[in-house]
Amino acid sequence: MMLLALVLATAHQIRAESTPEAKGKPLDAAFMRLFAETRGFLSGRPVKAKPSPDGQSVLFLRGEAKGGKLKLYEFRLANRETRELLTPETVLQGAEETLSAEERARRERMRLVAGGFTDYQFDPTNGDQLLLPLSGKLYLFTRSTRKVRELKTGPGVLIDPKWSPTGKQIAYVRDHDVRLYDLASDQEWTVTTGGTEAKPHGEAEFVAQEEMGRLTGYWFSPDGTQIVFEEYDTAGVETWYVADASKPDRAPQTQFYPRPGKANVRVRVGIADLPTAEDLTSKAPKWIEWNTLPGEEGQTFPYLANVIWSKHGPLTLVLQTRRQDRKRFVSVDPKSGALAVYDRSHTDAAWTNLRSDEPRFLPGGTYLHVLEVANGDELRESKITGEHRPIVPATLGLHEIEVVAVRGERIFFQATKSPGQMHLFQVTRPTNWSESAATPTPLSHGEGMFGMTLSKDASFWVESCTTLRQMPTLTVRNADGTALGVLPSVAIEPPFQPNVTVQKLGDGLGYYTAIVRPQNFQSGKKYPVLVDVYGGPRHITVLHGMRAWLRDQWLADQGFIVVAVDNRGTPGRGRDWERAVYRKFGSVPLEDQVAGLAALGKSFPELDLQRVGIVGWSFGGYMSAQAVLKRPDVFHAAVAGAPVTDWEDYDTHYTERYMGLLPEDQAAYADGSLLPAAKSLKRPLLLVHGTADDNVYFRHSLRLADALFKNGQDFDVLPLAAQTHMVADPLATERLWIRISQFFRKQLGEPK
Repeated sequence: MMLLALVLATAHQIRAESTPEAKGKPLDAAFMRLFAETRGFLSGRPVKAKPSPDGQSVLFLRGEAKGGKLKLYEFRLANRETRELLTPETVLQGAEETLSAEERARRERMRLVAGGFTDYQFDPTNGDQLLLPLSGKLYLFTRSTRKVRELKTGPGVLIDPKWSPTGKQIAYVRDHDVRLYDLASDQEWTVTTGGTEAKPHGEAEFVAQEEMGRLTGYWFSPDGTQIVFEEYDTAGVETWYVADASKPDRAPQTQFYPRPGKANVRVRVGIADLPTAEDLTSKAPKWIEWNTLPGEEGQTFPYLANVIWSKHGPLTLVLQTRRQDRKRFVSVDPKSGALAVYDRSHTDAAWTNLRSDEPRFLPGGTYLHVLEVANGDELRESKITGEHRPIVPATLGLHEIEVVAVRGERIFFQATKSPGQMHLFQVTRPTNWSESAATPTPLSHGEGMFGMTLSKDASFWVESCTTLRQMPTLTVRNADGTALGVLPSVAIEPPFQPNVTVQKLGDGLGYYTAIVRPQNFQSGKKYPVLVDVYGGPRHITVLHGMRAWLRDQWLADQGFIVVAVDNRGTPGRGRDWERAVYRKFGSVPLEDQVAGLAALGKSFPELDLQRVGIVGWSFGGYMSAQAVLKRPDVFHAAVAGAPVTDWEDYDTHYTERYMGLLPEDQAAYADGSLLPAAKSLKRPLLLVHGTADDNVYFRHSLRLADALFKNGQDFDVLPLAAQTHMVADPLATERLWIRISQFFRKQLGEPK
């Protein structure tokens, strides 16, 4: 019935590209075409910059101005010159690059679009050799001789290669088992056996990749003699399928997809002794299993968030409860398999956030981690015995602290005092445990988004920077901050700087907002308003970055004023601000968007609040549809891209973190669902969704379309054939935003 309803709805309601535009100037498609062809003017800019271990150069990847494959380049500090080191074409000798379905899925999780070299790794000895994965194969590139060597790996799907700490072997996962390639003998050795698609070895499960930020499923011991690996068992987990309806001859892609209240994969880890040239036999692993933990009566910990195996500390598992209100650091004895919880400080009435950089062990056995409190983040140094001290106290009001590097007693980290910005700091760790740390020293200045990659000896770093007036750049700086050179870009620069103003508005705590006016803005006119929304946790819309506002500037130039509001639930403003959305997806974010819009209207009379459209993707698509369904008095038209329409159909780790568990929190899920509100649609709504989306399944838009249709509502549907959650195809991107602009011009009209 639902499929029939969609067919009927589509036949009756989908508008063709020739939809008549509102009267007025013709739509300018040239910029959007260029925006799509250049991946938002990012193509041709250097990425993945890494200082070489010898401190003589910086390597980076770069493609062409309109896409193309990423190539490897070197910036020499001595003469500040850049040269091309290696191209994918040279390595493949004219053959076409091919990707397995597994590799495409990993790139979707990492939001990678470009082809060619997507990463490279220096060897851990002197950095002369680089490990380069390409087209399902592994290559070694020797910098001193500029020679390329293909590794003779076995047949099958190969993912996640890593250097051994000794630099003598390379590990990877092939056909669901961990392998080890010995460089001296030029042979592949077996580490694990028996892995299958349903129970793989050394791979990260879907929610680990998509929601935890963990893309790997195996880790070396510090001495390189053992590997600890994950095994996850999909028995009992629902199998979902992603089919391309435009290619019915192709089998659908299968995915083990855990939904709220239903089964997750079951995880355990194994510790395997690695083969040697003297003994190539694969050893049976020592299995480490847990359900409950010592001292955690009544709690289970099914989520393996991270594994840390440092030479300065114990083998550590970072585990979470299913509700994610508890996060524990657990030591493992590799010989006996005994578990011991050594840190219980991460407990929250709502949820605990994950950080990939913790615990970070220091020489002497202490470790760094971040605690969130009401006023700010605390960067804490702790001992296994439980003693601890603040290195960066929460009273400084810094948020989103992330340690970038530790060099001796110096700790380099990034943090923000204002959401939408990110700055760099250095703090010296006192050698005397009873001493207090000094105030952190800022390493970046001005408004913007800054990041850093530090050289091994801390003599220089690569700084990434973007501001409201500057596209992303990578600058090499020496220890005192002096610029040594800018890594060269061949990108096409945007034809304008966005006319954007960022400021905090509203009563009480207020909201960080942005307003983008047309380049030919005329004072005295009232402009229809477009709200660019995301609104979900762990995401900022009001960014101090130029690229974030280029598309909005183009939309504004079609006769709108575009605004954005960061509501409660977004990061960078403290624990209480972020946790305000717990079990309240159906109320708090939308309430704040309404309040923020009102504050903008009060400050800027040129906003015509009687003509307001709203557009967003993913969580933003959910917010857009919710806006016209629940607040048609405020929002007069909406475009909902890839929206979650019922949270019971999204994945466990994300959804249950913010919405709670089923069935006990059923009320929160019911309040957050869009389906019951389908009967209330009174405003124009365009649903857009990629049919091959394996993150927010096309099912979400199908179910809302079916509910709207059966309630007799008029709405529009734009299915994007074979597109995933990213919509990576430039032509599809161009046509999509032209279609969105046409929709709003028709529904909201022109400036008056």
